[in-house]
Amino acid sequence: TEAVEHFVPEHHFADFAIDDRLKQNIIKKGYIDPTPIQDRAIPHILRGLDVVGIANTGTGKTAAFLIPL
Repeated sequence: TEAVEHFVPEHHFADFAIDDRLKQNIIKKGYIDPTPIQDRAIPHILRGLDVVGIANTGTGKTAAFLIPL
């Protein structure tokens, strides 16, 4: 059996410098903590940096790129 590493996010959606309406809608849907790909990509995208992210299907890649846009 392979041990699964427990992910502890560095950010919460409330921490990101995004439009308050978008932030409140994300939180209202019950999303408090971003997934690993979102936690690592969103801050870089918000700073205008280029990002290449690789993650499995269903891990939140699309939101990681669209939320900051």
